[in-house]
Amino acid sequence: MATSTLATQEPEPAPTGPSGLAEAARDYLAKVRGGDVGALPAVLGLVVLVIVFSVLRPSTFTNAFNFANLIHQGAAVIVIAMGLVFVLLLGEIDLSAGYTAGAAAAIMAIAVTRNGWPWWASVIVCLLTGAVIGTGIGLLVARLGIPSFVVTLAAFLGLQGVLLRLIGEGGTISVRDKVLLAINNENLPVWLGWLMFLVIVGVFALLSLRRYASRRAGGLQTQGLPVVLVKVAFLALLLGLATYYLSIERSRNSAVSIRGVPEVVALLLVLLVGLTLLLSRMPFGRHVYAVGGNTEAARRAGINVRRVKLICFIICSSLAALAGILIASRDNSVSPTTGGADTLLYSVGAAVIGGTSLFGGKGRVLDAILGGLVIAIIINGMGLLNQPSSVVFIVTGIVLLVAASVDAISRRRAASTGRV
Repeated sequence: MATSTLATQEPEPAPTGPSGLAEAARDYLAKVRGGDVGALPAVLGLVVLVIVFSVLRPSTFTNAFNFANLIHQGAAVIVIAMGLVFVLLLGEIDLSAGYTAGAAAAIMAIAVTRNGWPWWASVIVCLLTGAVIGTGIGLLVARLGIPSFVVTLAAFLGLQGVLLRLIGEGGTISVRDKVLLAINNENLPVWLGWLMFLVIVGVFALLSLRRYASRRAGGLQTQGLPVVLVKVAFLALLLGLATYYLSIERSRNSAVSIRGVPEVVALLLVLLVGLTLLLSRMPFGRHVYAVGGNTEAARRAGINVRRVKLICFIICSSLAALAGILIASRDNSVSPTTGGADTLLYSVGAAVIGGTSLFGGKGRVLDAILGGLVIAIIINGMGLLNQPSSVVFIVTGIVLLVAASVDAISRRRAASTGRV
């Protein structure tokens, strides 16, 4: 009887990433030296600025009231910067985002104050205004091929005129609706802030461990379990301290209690998660990075480049309109200066400082939050030091120039090492 033997082979070990913290640190330093700096400059900038202003104004900058005020001040800039990330990923620019926010907010204020519309209807018409503006810009850029700099500069000027036309020279439209005013002024109950903290950390831990297990089971390269656990612990520590700090009493009037995480934080988190999933998990997001990395290659791969550009400009202007709601809520009114030139410059600066490349193809929604916090801390800290606006502009300009330089140098470094 013929017999046959089956050769058996031991399975090859699955490729793994850095299994220990020391190895992970070495790998990260190698990536940085290779030009992949990510959000490191923004994080280092945040740390340095916090230390400097804490030393110079320890009694005012570090108190809980000012901490919450930083969030309220920077919320609108962060939201506009989130939209600009989509446009910058394409290698384009939108100079009209600030006045898109102002014009959309003016239409909302007219609807809710002068015409007596309910708050939800005025919010819808505000967001629709932003979407219409973005559609017009996107069609001119994507269909006619007009450079985005020219189109959005024209929109910048035109929307400034629309805002003046709606409100009038030196005019103001008050916003008195309690729901709209609460968006960027009120706080969540303390228990809800802690619940939000637990949900965020729990979901992050679950997704991180699930990704680690699935990649390991599939034989894919993954980080070691200690690295994953350290990331979860660091996030829990950072958010836990922030939630605790915001939960303590920060009112300067004993008759009024001010405690809890600002409501606008919940909005920022929803936008962060939703837009990050759109860019990282959806085909549209991969198409955005592909178009920004190499437009011609993306077109030859079958990607509808025109549609991608159009949608990105719609997203940018719609988020700018949402930021207009936050500005109106914070200021309790809309004026001809709402969403002015400073707002746009700070928003572009926030996206770039956070790590989004001006050359396209590299960036995350998280960059808008990191850069927005840098901008907010500079403005807030300089105000506490009683510095004039001239100094604030100079410092912000220097920080933006440094961020752009780091971006250019890192891209050149990455190209020389073959990482791009």
